[in-house]
Order: sequence, then C-alpha cells, then structure tokens
Amino acid sequence: MASTSDIKKGLCIKLNSDIFKVIEFLHVKPGKGPAFVRTKIKSVTTGKVVDKTFPSGHKIEDVRVENRKYQFLYTDGDTFHFMNNDDYNQIEVNKNQIESVKFLKEGLIVTIIINTENSNILSVEMPQNVVLQVSSSEPGVKGNTATNATKPAKLETGAEINVPLFINEGDKIKVDTEKGIYIERIK
Repeated sequence: MASTSDIKKGLCIKLNSDIFKVIEFLHVKPGKGPAFVRTKIKSVTTGKVVDKTFPSGHKIEDVRVENRKYQFLYTDGDTFHFMNNDDYNQIEVNKNQIESVKFLKEGLIVTIIINTENSNILSVEMPQNVVLQVSSSEPGVKGNTATNATKPAKLETGAEINVPLFINEGDKIKVDTEKGIYIERIK
C-alpha cells in the first residue's frame, strides 16, 4: 500500500478492480480545509482518461511493475511486434497500449511496462524525443508573417505536425513524442 505522498507520474495503481497509470498529478493545499492530490489517470485496459481527487494521506493500492527495453520490429495490422535485445524474445502488443504510436518507427527502442504479478503488458512508453525524416512538405513562402510561421509536414511514420518554414523534404527533425510538436532540426 502506498499513500498520496507516493503519487508520481508513471505510477500504476489499482482502483475499482482496474489498473490505472498516473499521467499528471498536483498536490493542492488550499487556505481552508485539508490538502488533497488532484490526478489525471489513464486506464491501462480501456485507455480512458479520468480525473480523480484523493484526500491527503489516502491509502492507494500500487501495482508492482517492471520496465524493460524493447526494440520495435514491425507492425501487422493493429498488432505491433517488439524484441528484447538481451535475450531476443519477441512479444506482440496491441495498438491501443502504445502511447504516441504515430511516431513509432522500425528499430526504435521503447520501454514496455509489465505487471510483475501476472506478466501482463500494461503499456508501451515512447522515448521523450525521436528523430524522424520529413517525407513531404510544401515549400516555405515568406510573406505576411510576423513571427513563428509554420507549415504542415508529413513525417516518415505518416504523422503530420507543424514545422517552421525553413524545414524542407528530406530534413531530419527532432519531435517531442508527448506533445507531438517540432523541437529542432538535426544536421
């Protein structure tokens, strides 16, 4: 058992006979009344995001998990295949268990969270940033722009994001997988 002081991003908890992963949390101490923790949790089974508030000191049942590094191999419809680089075991993961699946490319190393009690796969976490190549983008037109002009660009994985005007086809860019935004151009 854990308490609300142990809540942090990525913690897996058992609540109402389902397993949830903490996405965001905020400890709130109002001027009047007791402190509480406001969380945003995501169901591992359904993918539904729920806002939940816990009173300070509330006991929560945490789930023991293990983080393992796997390499993405290929996709077969909604099934994604990963390989453990240490022992070369391969596993299959359903599409809805993968966060930011639109930025997943072959050969990428991801972290797979596994429940230690029953060896079920809870979720697949992408790295914070990935480097992807721009497969198509309109040429940038200088004109009536003041600052931060952007244009849509399609990446090698099929994802579309907005990039600055100076980005061209074939450029490699760094993308924030959590927010889905352009960070910088890679030379």
